[in-house]
Amino acid sequence: MPGIDKLPIEETLEDSPQTRSLLGVFEEDAAAISSYINQLYQAMRRIYDAQNELSAATHLTSKLLKEYEKQRFPLGGDDEVMSSTLQQFAKVIDELSSCHAVLSTQLADAMMFPITQFKERDLKEILTLKEVFQIASNDHDTAINRYSRLSKRRENEKVKYEVTEDVYTSKKKQHQTMMHYFCALNTLQYKKKIAMLEPLLGYMQAQISFFKMGSENLPEQLEEFLTNIGTSVQNVRREMDSEVETMQQTIEDLEVASDPLYLPDPDTTKFPVHRNLTRKAGYLNSRNKTGLVSSSWDRQFYFTQGGNLMSQARGDVAGGLVMDIDNCSVMAVDCEDRRYCFQITSFDGKKSSILQAESKKDYEEWICTINNISKQIYLSENPEEIAARVNQSALEAVTPSPSFQQRHESMRPTIQSWPQTARTNSSGSLGSESAALSALSLDSLVAPDTPIQFDIISPVSEDQPGQAKASGQLGRRTNPFGESGGKKSETEDSILHQLFIVRFLGSMEVKSDESPDVVYETMRQILAARAIHNIFRMTESHLLVSCDCLKLIDPQTQVTRLRFPLPSVVLYATHQENKRLFGFVLRSSGERVESHTTSVCYIFESNNEGEKICDSVGLAKQIAFHAELDHRASEKQKEIDKVKEKQQKELSKQKQIEKDLEEQSRLIAASSRPSQSSGEGQFVVLSSSQSEDSDLGEDGKKKRESEA
Repeated sequence: MPGIDKLPIEETLEDSPQTRSLLGVFEEDAAAISSYINQLYQAMRRIYDAQNELSAATHLTSKLLKEYEKQRFPLGGDDEVMSSTLQQFAKVIDELSSCHAVLSTQLADAMMFPITQFKERDLKEILTLKEVFQIASNDHDTAINRYSRLSKRRENEKVKYEVTEDVYTSKKKQHQTMMHYFCALNTLQYKKKIAMLEPLLGYMQAQISFFKMGSENLPEQLEEFLTNIGTSVQNVRREMDSEVETMQQTIEDLEVASDPLYLPDPDTTKFPVHRNLTRKAGYLNSRNKTGLVSSSWDRQFYFTQGGNLMSQARGDVAGGLVMDIDNCSVMAVDCEDRRYCFQITSFDGKKSSILQAESKKDYEEWICTINNISKQIYLSENPEEIAARVNQSALEAVTPSPSFQQRHESMRPTIQSWPQTARTNSSGSLGSESAALSALSLDSLVAPDTPIQFDIISPVSEDQPGQAKASGQLGRRTNPFGESGGKKSETEDSILHQLFIVRFLGSMEVKSDESPDVVYETMRQILAARAIHNIFRMTESHLLVSCDCLKLIDPQTQVTRLRFPLPSVVLYATHQENKRLFGFVLRSSGERVESHTTSVCYIFESNNEGEKICDSVGLAKQIAFHAELDHRASEKQKEIDKVKEKQQKELSKQKQIEKDLEEQSRLIAASSRPSQSSGEGQFVVLSSSQSEDSDLGEDGKKKRESEA
């Protein structure tokens, strides 16, 4: 006999719309079988009732014929021939009545019993299982909806345990009911044949047995046909028994294997997350806005088809397109205090969708799968193998390797640092410095197990007027700096003012700030870590480049998030191939040890302005360098002028002393007094000279001695 269609019991746990659609076909078939069997049962019932009536009528006829001789007819009189004939008829009819009675018994056993059993037991069992399955399905939907509404901020362990136990019980009940329902529907495909063939076979065998009572010769073709039908019925029965045994074993195996999956959030250690998928299907909750501030969540079956995300509701024949996920972005979001929410945004940013997974495993697999599809890995011949290779490369990207130069053969960044001479272009010349650094190991550039900061620390408000400005020292993790409202901005007197739109990718501490490859290695590790952990969120800021510092400004509030003193920026670079990536190294004093300095590398993404930003930083450093040289020259000139002024004052003072001495000499020479008086004058002069010597101090005494 031809093959019989079966429902896949292995897919009952997934409960996809395709399985439900196939189940609907089997249910329609069961309804059609039930309608047809009811009609066939009514027809066979009429045959059985007719045979019973025929048997009773024959027996009554035989009885009446036997009682003919006892009848007293007024006009007939005694008719022995008639009586004898009727007795013979009565005997024959009585034998026929016995044959009909046997036929009625055979019809009841061979025809009516099988079809009655099929109608009353098997078909009613299908209807009962259908009702139980519908109730179990509704209970599971109610439980999973209640579980989805659990708050992740205000978790109540008792409520969570009750909801989880409810989900486990309802899902287990639905799965087991569905498997038994599928088994019954599959078995029905066999039983419907038996239910139609076996009664007909019993009817024909009863009729043949009835005819054999009157005739020993029956057509051989009829016997052969009936024999073949009987053999076929036995084969179908044996096949049915074997299939039922196989399905029962499958149900037992699936019950054991699927028991942990009844939990809404299975243990990821027993069921690891598959990050190399390029196809994914399952139920998700979709957020739909119903008003300005209100929204609703609908549970639908989602699946990927190539580069498209599709959804399908229960009862739908085919799925509908949700969005094109080629080159899309996917990120985890917090939405309405629900867990496991993520957002998918199309490549042009015009369409987005917020979805909620049922478990952490599904949540991570959906994000990884959409991320793999967005890279168009599914277009290759072996997408999962390529995805595994890409993820393995990403894992190796954050693992130090012995050779730094081999890992950077294909991509070399363009580096800018503060040179001793004037900077002419953004590329710069690495020269012998790069050749010497190419032999360094990775550990000499980046400290192993260095934590990566993927986001800027939340900005603070602007300082109030009169508040002291924060210091310019920056550690690895510091609060952003505000500005004083009562003071003039430090960048107002700056010659250079350039503003750029940048997005912060991450920062990490580095061990060296002399090698230009430090910035490139930091770019590689931060991008690899973002790819591994599926971090796609970036903070957008305005980068202000001036001759004093670099500032990150909030575009909304104009609050200064971070301030980098320009002298502390010792190294800066832009990627050679990806012009949007650039970074710089900031050297700052340690917080605990005064003599220890730390170097932190900051990586940003711009709108194809990486070289322009590095050129601007280089120009600012050149201007600051020349301004520093001019400042030093000015300070030196001021010192020289002070020395000259001091010398001029001393010279003027010395001339005044000489003039006073000449005046005293004239007074002494013009005096014509006696020797006594001259002695007294000498004494007076000497006294005045001594007083002058005391006024002149040591320098005056030395000069007078030299003059003498």
